[in-house]
Amino acid sequence: MDPKAGPADPTRQATLEAPLGAPSPTPSGTLSGAPGQTAARRPTLKTIALATGLAVPTVSRALGDAPDIRAETKALVRRVALELGYVPNRAGLRLRTGRTNVLALVLSTEHDMMNHTARLISSLAGALRGTQFHLNVTPCFPDEDPLRPIRHIVESGLADAVIFNQTLPRDPRVAWLMEKGFPFATHGRTVWADRHAWFDFDNAAWAAIGVRRLAASGRRRIAILAPPLGQNYAQDIVAGAQAAAGAAGASVEVIADATSDSLQGTIHEAVGRAMAAGIDGLIIPSPTGAMAAVGAIEARGLRLGHDVDLFAKEAIPFLTLFRREIIAVPEDVARVGEVLARAAIRAIREPGAPPVQELDVPTDDDMPPGKPRDAIRDPRETDHQDRTT
Repeated sequence: MDPKAGPADPTRQATLEAPLGAPSPTPSGTLSGAPGQTAARRPTLKTIALATGLAVPTVSRALGDAPDIRAETKALVRRVALELGYVPNRAGLRLRTGRTNVLALVLSTEHDMMNHTARLISSLAGALRGTQFHLNVTPCFPDEDPLRPIRHIVESGLADAVIFNQTLPRDPRVAWLMEKGFPFATHGRTVWADRHAWFDFDNAAWAAIGVRRLAASGRRRIAILAPPLGQNYAQDIVAGAQAAAGAAGASVEVIADATSDSLQGTIHEAVGRAMAAGIDGLIIPSPTGAMAAVGAIEARGLRLGHDVDLFAKEAIPFLTLFRREIIAVPEDVARVGEVLARAAIRAIREPGAPPVQELDVPTDDDMPPGKPRDAIRDPRETDHQDRTT
């Protein structure tokens, strides 16, 4: 370098050192091959406003699903936002509004992922589609305090509301959230059901139907493979079955050494012992538990639908494809997701409004598809009759 020359031009120096054919940087950040063109920037509310001809506040309220914005305007703003690749800045949103536009679903890692839980996640995500809310799923491990993930979400400001299931009658999660005044909704009821948002399936009514169905097939010794008995819906199942047993002329007992959440090997052994003790009817709320029970029944040389009957429920219809003799009643988990999403959003937006509460009550007329009432077989029928039905 010439010592008499002035200070080096940083733009020229960068150009000289750049690889052959590379665009030349300039102090303004533009590319030399495209004068005045700035590097791609993340689209903002202002970008959407310019593209739609709307004011920035209108765009913001449309994306927030404000009730005073017309549906056509909301659709336009969402379409343009999608085309531009707009993603809201969560940190900025939280600073401006105190919200995250996130719902947190907290689920046990032990739950029935093949059926109920997978369907619940799908239905919740579908219910939030087209809203400004997004769904995050947080696991709760069997060996940890179930309140721990709830506290983490609330105290870290990770969501605007939480949704969870497997409720206890006096659930500490519900008590803590009510004390904090934090929005939530539960899949299942508690003793405080009049004070919070929930959706529940009437498991007492379902179990009573099961007892009547099994008794109509001639079953007199019925066993329940119940969920863990501390859970509210487990207590509902047992209470409903026991209440129906007397009128149906049947006895009901709970399998003591396994639950519907147990490992399949544990269920297999427990159901095998129940069969050896003379049980001829089973009520099982878990599809995986029902399948394990079928394995135990058949391992003893017994015939499902002939020597023993099984009454179950499922969120996705496949049990009757597995064994057509299973009496399977569907639980509409798609409806669960829709109601819980609506309940959580109302709890966020209208904290003073009455909570959303809905009970899905099955009836005796809810016969499983492809299993009409006259298809329930008398166990006293002959082998020839059984093979020809």
